[in-house]
Amino acid sequence: MRWYLAILLVAGVVTFAAFWLDKHRAARGGRRIPERTLHALELCGGWAGAITAMALVRHKNRKPRYWLVTAMIAATHLAAVWWMV
Repeated sequence: MRWYLAILLVAGVVTFAAFWLDKHRAARGGRRIPERTLHALELCGGWAGAITAMALVRHKNRKPRYWLVTAMIAATHLAAVWWMV
């Protein structure tokens, strides 16, 4: 279980940074990070970082479809943890 928590921590920080970078690029008209890449980071364990970034950085928070996919990824991770315990 410790390995999973370590993955969540590292992936969460990386995903939060990716959201921040994407928001920064969006504000400056730069090259964006594809949503598919952001979701892949969430799937790799960065779902908590994504949800935190959506709330604090206020990025991707007006896209219901994006929220839905992120919520499904988070629910899948939480169900897997519940099953492991």
